[in-house]
Amino acid sequence: MNLKNRTIVLLWLLAFVAGPLSAKKLLSEQTEREKLRAIKPVIVHSEIIKEPASVPSAHASTIVETNDGLLVAWFGGSYERHPDVCIYTSEWKDGKWSDPVMVADGVQSESVRYPCWNPVLFKRENGDLILYFKVGPSPSTWWGEYKISTDEGKTWSASKAIPRGCLGPVKNKPVIIPGGKILYPASIEIVGKWNVYMEMSDQDLTNWEKIEIDNNTFDAIQPSVLFYQDGSLQILCRSRNRHVVESWSRDNGKTWSELLPSELPNNNSGTDAVTLSGNLQLIVYNPVTEGRNKLAIAGSYNGKIWEKLIDLEDQPSGEFSYPAIIQDREGNIHIVYTYNRKNIKYVKLKFN
Repeated sequence: MNLKNRTIVLLWLLAFVAGPLSAKKLLSEQTEREKLRAIKPVIVHSEIIKEPASVPSAHASTIVETNDGLLVAWFGGSYERHPDVCIYTSEWKDGKWSDPVMVADGVQSESVRYPCWNPVLFKRENGDLILYFKVGPSPSTWWGEYKISTDEGKTWSASKAIPRGCLGPVKNKPVIIPGGKILYPASIEIVGKWNVYMEMSDQDLTNWEKIEIDNNTFDAIQPSVLFYQDGSLQILCRSRNRHVVESWSRDNGKTWSELLPSELPNNNSGTDAVTLSGNLQLIVYNPVTEGRNKLAIAGSYNGKIWEKLIDLEDQPSGEFSYPAIIQDREGNIHIVYTYNRKNIKYVKLKFN
């Protein structure tokens, strides 16, 4: 008897013991998992994005589709938290990545300079690119700033501060919800306590508001937002609790359920997620509870049952972390992530 047949027999035995309702649930879950396992993503391109020779460290990348191709940003400098850490960008155009350009720094005056952190690229409805990032000595003391580009990231406006009391997106991309508002996945990292919440603004970056979420004793940060056909929204969050944790909204992001653990493991490292045009949900994550030497993509249709679809990295050691993922207009999947804290790696996928 092969493995598939043995699994079916086991499910029927469990169903016999558990009763008809549990039987239906078990068989439904098995069908869902088999459907997900049939998905076969293929890596069609991968490469390391070159870092300036004078910048030894790179981390926390972000990616957006432009009219010309793709734009990636990250923070780089001597090391994380060093005052020389700035925001860099590189453009994918005509089949290659451009030389990185420094587009934001933390200079406050001739004598005061702070590190920059966690850039997030986003295209709003009028086509402008927005670069959100953090400035400050540490995650517990940083504040949010943004710059705007009207020429696909070639030039940027002066920095503007996000209104006091809000931070903007902390790691992962904002989304546009029905009605046109921008919904920001946000969190704070106070000494002794992490906390996830949401923020919202108009398209012109006015009328900011904060939306609290019951974190239910979890230490969680850095959510990402997924969309479902019934109108529900889901966030998936990094946590210190060995699981990716989740919350749901049934009213367009105005209120959220309390955080609960998903079936996905988490190693206290950042993830990112995206809803594909065919309603498949993807998360890029470290499929372990310790270490950052493995990086993978899992898929789900209902946000509850997840299956690993492909390994991006599976090494005995190293750091492959802080991914960002998008789908372009043609359906291709683009991912960037930290590669051993020295570079940013880019991967392009296609799905069957």
